[in-house]
Amino acid sequence: MPTRRRNLPLSPPPDAFFAVKPRKAAPFEFVLEALEPLAPRTNPMFGCLAIYVGPKIVLILRDKPTAAADNGVWLATTPEHHESLRREFPHMRSIGVFGTKITGWQILPVDAPDFEESALRACELVIARDPRIGKVPKAKRAKRPKAPRARS
Repeated sequence: MPTRRRNLPLSPPPDAFFAVKPRKAAPFEFVLEALEPLAPRTNPMFGCLAIYVGPKIVLILRDKPTAAADNGVWLATTPEHHESLRREFPHMRSIGVFGTKITGWQILPVDAPDFEESALRACELVIARDPRIGKVPKAKRAKRPKAPRARS
């Protein structure tokens, strides 16, 4: 008499191994739409969405519940351009989560009364290849192989 097999759990269908986890909607999608003529690429970064045009990172879109004062569109720039950009974006400021140190990153805060207008103006500058916005990220250092541990 044949032995009865236990009911083993069914294995998932083969397609389940390749199922893609649905992506979270991009914050401030109108920015991506405005930059569409440049065919930007995006990359998740620090829980935000980094936008690249060619080799340059130009913007980061941030909409997180923590440190909400830093939500908005981050501009990749350098300190020597802050003054001229502030004339175009009066509500632009330094990013608080980086502390008091002046960095190249500046923010168009989401709570500013002219947020959408400023964000779209920043997109126009990116499209026009304004040299004040965008920087080529530093090359990543190659990981050094770990030294073998000495056994005691």
